[in-house]
Amino acid sequence: MSDPAKILVVQPSWVGDAVMATPTLRSLRLRYPNAEISYLMKRYVKPLYAGMPWADRLITYRTGKTKAKAGKGQFFDLAARLRSADFDMAVLLPNSFKSALVCRMAKIKKVVGYDRDGRGFLLSDRLLAPKEAGKFVPNPIIKYYLGLAHYLGAGRGGASGDLKMELFVTPAEKREAEAVLERGGLPRDIDRPGSHGQPPMILLNPGANYGAAKLWKAEYFAELADRFIEELGATVLISAAPKERPIVEQIKRHMKRAPVDLSNKGTDLGNLKEIIRRCDLMVTNDTGPRHIAAAMDVPVVTIFGPTHPEWTEIYYPKERQVAVKVFCGPCQKKTCPLDHRCITRVTPAMVWDKSVELLKAGSASEPQTTVVAGAGS
Repeated sequence: MSDPAKILVVQPSWVGDAVMATPTLRSLRLRYPNAEISYLMKRYVKPLYAGMPWADRLITYRTGKTKAKAGKGQFFDLAARLRSADFDMAVLLPNSFKSALVCRMAKIKKVVGYDRDGRGFLLSDRLLAPKEAGKFVPNPIIKYYLGLAHYLGAGRGGASGDLKMELFVTPAEKREAEAVLERGGLPRDIDRPGSHGQPPMILLNPGANYGAAKLWKAEYFAELADRFIEELGATVLISAAPKERPIVEQIKRHMKRAPVDLSNKGTDLGNLKEIIRRCDLMVTNDTGPRHIAAAMDVPVVTIFGPTHPEWTEIYYPKERQVAVKVFCGPCQKKTCPLDHRCITRVTPAMVWDKSVELLKAGSASEPQTTVVAGAGS
């Protein structure tokens, strides 16, 4: 087959996965410099792709909370929209059956993806995900997606071997971020004060869409934040989605000092990119903003609980992963059936040590994981 003129790339739905897809998106553009490349995505993740230079068109669709809003009619409408665009090839990053079905309904002849979720018969080009003893083995998503680009010939000359994640900020998003910071009582022009010899600005991200099992204790975030303020003179920001407001309120109740609460100041995925970019450090659960920090080249301390670090390894030298080793994990469960030991045994002192290390170093040569052996008995 000659190189396709019009390519559709179906994007992941999770924020973290979407950011981990960026090395693949960059590689596909390098592989097909003259093609018209469109991205298909759920509407709420569109801000992540704003300003991205590798796409010619962003196609979005809504997902309703009720069957009436997200039913068959909407699905057929999307297929019709894609059919009218007359794509030559579709590259599927998500593993879902629906992503393959809608591309077939759109009459796209070449559909490339992993043979998962029973969709193999819908794919023209089927890739096999790694397995051992019939079970899928942990495989970093960032490399998993890149495998699709490799299959299509990207990387000749080493172009697709770059695992660096990238996001971009538009002028409008920058202005929105400045307005959010101003509403939080901060100067509009504040930008990584720690790099200018001033006390650092540290962002806490205490939420996680995945489930309660990922959430580090609110009182631990509070203790850490107070220590940042008292010992480093830091400006501590807290960011969270609207539905995570109760977590923020718990943290504030446990704190002796006052943080800058941005969770009710109009933050969204677009301006959050710029807010994170201006910080000296982020401390976060294993969730989407962790990947945004890495893509914006901001040092990040990630607290791991039930999830397997290998699935979401990002190969970012300015990250420190903090976890404890327990007999029952990593279990990948959204709700802990026991006592949340994997996350509660990560102490504020552990996270403090890694945070100070990153703040002092500014950068590091190798990613590290702090694992406390024997803590899971």
